[in-house]
Amino acid sequence: MALAVGMRVLTRALLRPWARGLRAAPGRTGPAAGGGDGVRCFRSPRVLVEPDPAAGVAVVKMRNPPVNSLSLEFLTELLISLEKLENDKTFHGIIITSDCPGIFSAGLDLTEMCGRDPEHYAEYWKAVQEMWLRFYLSNLVVIAAINGISPAGGCLLSLTCDYRVLANNPKYAIGLNETLLGIVAPFWFKDTLVNTIGHRSAERALQLGLLFPPAEALRVGVVDQVVPEDQVQSTARSVMAQWLDIPDHARQLTKILMRKPTADRLLTERDADIENFVRFICKDSIQKSLHAYLEKLKQKKG
Repeated sequence: MALAVGMRVLTRALLRPWARGLRAAPGRTGPAAGGGDGVRCFRSPRVLVEPDPAAGVAVVKMRNPPVNSLSLEFLTELLISLEKLENDKTFHGIIITSDCPGIFSAGLDLTEMCGRDPEHYAEYWKAVQEMWLRFYLSNLVVIAAINGISPAGGCLLSLTCDYRVLANNPKYAIGLNETLLGIVAPFWFKDTLVNTIGHRSAERALQLGLLFPPAEALRVGVVDQVVPEDQVQSTARSVMAQWLDIPDHARQLTKILMRKPTADRLLTERDADIENFVRFICKDSIQKSLHAYLEKLKQKKG
């Protein structure tokens, strides 16, 4: 009973004013015919949800081309989708994947972190925190069907999931490579990776900014399974069925037991983490580095 109460209290704590503000965002649709307890079918400009009410599962497809960067608008729409699915008792699990060929998610949107004012940086970082908190502690089973490259924030999103299936394509690397851009991964990025692959492997990966190809990602433990590219979705479905066989209350409380200490650290230090991020990203040297990197990307596209 105490655990159940604690779980409800923690969930309410996560619904901060920023998260409640998501309800006013555009691009949402109303309940489909025969909606029952909640919305059965919905989409937004950057997120497509394909529900399977009979199975109690929804496939959430990221479609923020060209690389599914985690922009403020995209994060808002993604969290709206998660909240709607969590509030619909029909659904017990989601499979998150990409609708952009060859890319799961390229991570944080650098344009949100370059040439803006401190207030924008704070708003953006709070959104990134919220994404991590809500996915990391979701009452749903969350499985990542990784069908493309997944560096930095894309890797972080997959690490919040309960299980990760990666397509066996040598081009599809995954990892927290922030140091390659001169950026230090925050403590909660680090904690998530340590929880997944252990301290020594995480230390090496973070310092060197390693991106693991499929076989190495499996060996280290960044992903749980590597399968042929055309089997990623079917494997995720099969794994989901196994997880959904477990009674929801037992699985959810066990998840909270395992993850609450990590989440509590960010909740306790959230404001300080935002201040540290804003202070860091506002440094002239960091802004120059980000600007130079974005210019290189523009030249490549040109």
